[in-house]
Amino acid sequence: MFFINYLDRTAIGFAAPNGMNEDLGLTAAQFGFASGVFFIGYILLEVPSNLALHRFGARKWLARIMVSWGIVAALFAWVQNFEQLATLRFLLGVAEAGFFPGAILFLSLWVPAVHRGKILALFYLAQPLTTVFGAPLAGLLIQQDGVFFGLEGWRFMFLGVAIPAIVVGIIAWFYLKDRPADAKWLTPTEQAWLTDALDREKTATEQKQHHVSVKHAFKSGRVWALSFIYFGFIYGLYALAFFLPTIIDGFQSQAGVEFDMFQKGLITAIPYVPAAIVLWLWSRDASRRGLRTWHIAGPAIAGAVSIPLALFAGSPVLTIAVISVTAMSIFAALPNFWTLPTQFLTGVAAAAGVALINTIGNLAGFSAPFLTGAVHDWTGGYEVPMFIVGFFMLVSAVIMIALARSGRVKVARGDETAEELVIEQLAPEGEVVAAADRDAR
Repeated sequence: MFFINYLDRTAIGFAAPNGMNEDLGLTAAQFGFASGVFFIGYILLEVPSNLALHRFGARKWLARIMVSWGIVAALFAWVQNFEQLATLRFLLGVAEAGFFPGAILFLSLWVPAVHRGKILALFYLAQPLTTVFGAPLAGLLIQQDGVFFGLEGWRFMFLGVAIPAIVVGIIAWFYLKDRPADAKWLTPTEQAWLTDALDREKTATEQKQHHVSVKHAFKSGRVWALSFIYFGFIYGLYALAFFLPTIIDGFQSQAGVEFDMFQKGLITAIPYVPAAIVLWLWSRDASRRGLRTWHIAGPAIAGAVSIPLALFAGSPVLTIAVISVTAMSIFAALPNFWTLPTQFLTGVAAAAGVALINTIGNLAGFSAPFLTGAVHDWTGGYEVPMFIVGFFMLVSAVIMIALARSGRVKVARGDETAEELVIEQLAPEGEVVAAADRDAR
């Protein structure tokens, strides 16, 4: 579901240099606005959608979201001008609102905290792999010019990536279960163990925090700090996602070569292969050692330095190598970042808090492509826009370090293992956990 989600929202980046911008007469700023306006619709309904998921259940709500966005995504095949493109992008954001935080919330209702980092890493692998497989797929679809009702290749590509959302949404309606007790593929013993483990976590968090309301989530300084950290990462992610195909298109004049659509897709995919590998290894390290500050702040600093340097690399090969460092940095941090909110939020507060973090973060989804395109048009190059990306990622690193030092989020200390850290989080304040009780937990 996440694979299709990310492919549908970034398909516009593949279409832009392969006929769409020319056919619709788009400037860089107009393309940036159309790319980013998706997030305005997304943001407006993000929190209400996640609260609805909490009320109606993940199975129904996530399935509804997928079918809705699949229908809207298919309409891009018949867009005629900038106004229609911007309108459909806005509606796509409305349709997709709540999917990502809903999926994070859904996993928190299924996976005990000690295993959550590993599971979030598996979930997040879909994002870089979307580009690894999706970019060449988009290239192949774009090459099918005139095959379906005479549609240009870029239009056929939009249709080809939209249909899977509808199909998988229907499958999700029958396959997903809202809680372990409903899963027939678990034995009664497994259901009881998992339900008990999750209930104890929830009770301990509620006892420690004393607040589980939507109001508490919105007033929490930690939630807002995490929101701004996420903003920096998402700014880098979408600046990269929407403009990398255009930058690669510029390699042709720089190197004096000509790439076909499939080759462009393969080149676009290159940075995301090491990103997927690093994502998995970095998350495993965080699970083994316990989450440390540098598991999130370190990649943010690496991304902040690397993304501006990509434009001064001097050759296509070196440029792709530096961009690969940026992609690795962003994807290494994100799964570990999403283990933080559910440390101190549960129930409806978790639904609201996760949605709020994603909402503020996704303001970068609008501002990154729009500002990148507008500043490019103003300056005539990508140098200044990429320095802006680096600045926001550096701010994320600074806030993360400050948050960890203040003790407002838990990070492992010394030789503390992930399991010991989770036990500390589960124990109510002032409780001394005996060794035998610790083993039992």
